[in-house]
Amino acid sequence: MKKIVIIIVGVFLAFLVFYFSTNNHFFNKKNSPTLPKPKPEKTTYNFLLLGYGGGSHDGTYLTDTIMIANIDMKAKKATLFSIPRDLWVKLPTKSGTDFHTKINAVYQLELFPNDFPDLKKISTKSTLSQITGLSIDGYMSVNFAGFTKAVDILGGIDVDVKRSFLDPEYPIEGKEKDLCDKDTEDLFKKAEPFITPGFNPDDRNQQFKDNPKLEEFVKNATDSPELAFPCRYEKLEIKAGTNHLDGTTALKFARSRHSSEDGGDFNRALRQQQVIEAIKDKVINLGFISKIIPLMDEFKKDVKTDIGLEVIKKFIGEADNSKEYRITTFVLTDQNVLKNAVSDDKQYILIPREGMDNWSGIHQMISSSSAIIK
Repeated sequence: MKKIVIIIVGVFLAFLVFYFSTNNHFFNKKNSPTLPKPKPEKTTYNFLLLGYGGGSHDGTYLTDTIMIANIDMKAKKATLFSIPRDLWVKLPTKSGTDFHTKINAVYQLELFPNDFPDLKKISTKSTLSQITGLSIDGYMSVNFAGFTKAVDILGGIDVDVKRSFLDPEYPIEGKEKDLCDKDTEDLFKKAEPFITPGFNPDDRNQQFKDNPKLEEFVKNATDSPELAFPCRYEKLEIKAGTNHLDGTTALKFARSRHSSEDGGDFNRALRQQQVIEAIKDKVINLGFISKIIPLMDEFKKDVKTDIGLEVIKKFIGEADNSKEYRITTFVLTDQNVLKNAVSDDKQYILIPREGMDNWSGIHQMISSSSAIIK
């Protein structure tokens, strides 16, 4: 883990150097603004890293991956920590009406504010700052296509899988709404009124009595979707030991969350950190920045950021010192600062141990940690 944070941020920043250098208006002196007076040199940064699905399906910008890279260049300390997607957060509204959502929806709401016109202007960075107490200096998001391309361009990655697992319902891209066959389509039409709120229980019970297959279908659609809609899912099996993964398989490894052996968001977060470490190892073997930059044109459509050019140059200049950094990884879980809960609309959620919207425990944990610096 000696170089993980500096290297992975460097990989993303390498893309930005290439991008900015091929867009001349960034270097056009005529259009350059008057520079402010120099400020004391900044040596501590917090970067938000987001991974989202992309494509054209519902939930395109829901973030499966939410990480913050906290880096102190002077003290040579770095921490990469993960935020679970089910964390329940409150967002401000114009009317004052209570509005809560899972943290993985905030980025999508930021990009498409008209979907909920009562919401005030929101920022994923400011929301994460509220949760962690850390000031976020910049963000970078990458979609699944960009992640897959990156791993394939690197020639795949080698991951030391800690334990074998079988995920029986890994979602197949593009088949999220498939009804599979004529029999399933007929059952779905009859079942649809009973898998959405507001149905008449007596009517449902009578329908179930008349058609036992319908009752089984509704139960599966709610509890075991891979049984109700088998064509939407594949079985993903990964064996313990060193696995060479191409981009598609690495994405599956990082996203899988339904295995009995290694499922759930917390185990997934640990696997995502493993993938980042594997990418780091491959980048080092390629010779890092000089060999990565020519490949970055592949990612222009897949990466978004607000990190400035000066910061990018600063971190690339620091890459050679990465071996001096003390690295820590961390996941917010129900074993440290969170607890399981159920929302008013019956969603599984995670909230702080101190209670909903009370981030004091998380702030205290972060501020008292020698590994995480504000």
